[in-house]
Amino acid sequence: MSGAPFLLIDAGNSRVKWSLVQDDGTPLRSGVFSHSGLLVKGIGDPLEAEHEPDWRELPAPASAWISNVAGEAVARRIDTLLDAYWPDLPRTTVRATAQQCGVRNGYTTPASLGSDRWAGMIGAHAAFPGEHLLVATFGTATTLEALRADGSFTGGLIAPGWSLMMRSLGEHTAQLPTLAALDPYYPFADLEAAAPTPRPSLAATNTRDAIAAGCATAQAAFVERVWRSVQQQWDAPVRLVVGGGAAGEVTGTLQVPFTRHDTLVLSGLALIAADSVAARRG
Repeated sequence: MSGAPFLLIDAGNSRVKWSLVQDDGTPLRSGVFSHSGLLVKGIGDPLEAEHEPDWRELPAPASAWISNVAGEAVARRIDTLLDAYWPDLPRTTVRATAQQCGVRNGYTTPASLGSDRWAGMIGAHAAFPGEHLLVATFGTATTLEALRADGSFTGGLIAPGWSLMMRSLGEHTAQLPTLAALDPYYPFADLEAAAPTPRPSLAATNTRDAIAAGCATAQAAFVERVWRSVQQQWDAPVRLVVGGGAAGEVTGTLQVPFTRHDTLVLSGLALIAADSVAARRG
């Protein structure tokens, strides 16, 4: 390692993932903590999780690089945590730009693109060089990004996520239960290729399974349609890359090939940090 490590923080709407990496991106330590102190596995099955990270044994990072889409309260909480361990630690909250790390932003207003989507595309472009990509992230929202092999982001879509769809059914119907779920955390650098899996039976025999399977199937159909459309429009193969908290539920219904990668945002933050530091030195 040629320098002090970077602390990377990916603050989503439901949880915060972090990783301490060497300046070449090699992970040293990683973890997750939630906004509420609980993560939920499946439907209604609580799994204890860290509510606050324990960074006492970490080597002092050179700087912190943060993607935060969870709002000002979470930003203040992260600052408080960092101040408790390293009060003078330089920190950068990442924003989308017109171009960075080989990716060009196709949004009409580049800065309006979410920092998680931006960092995730940078991570995906580096992980799968020379390939056309459709990046699908299954979180509180389900997001799709179409990324050409040359790094051009041509646009994307946003829809309610799997858990949000289920919760909406319960909140706006008289006789359906309100279901909410968060997937467990997947370790840093979890990269897995997967083949199409059999679609589950559409004849659910209880209401909870009917809601969960129905919403997962809706998510999968949305992604499959866009993936086929992008391939047709570009007249070229497109790798479908999936990740996010609800990816496990949705990928069980996908009928197209996909690659699982759950740390694209952290990987992208590592590249942004290294690129920014190199630019300052140069």
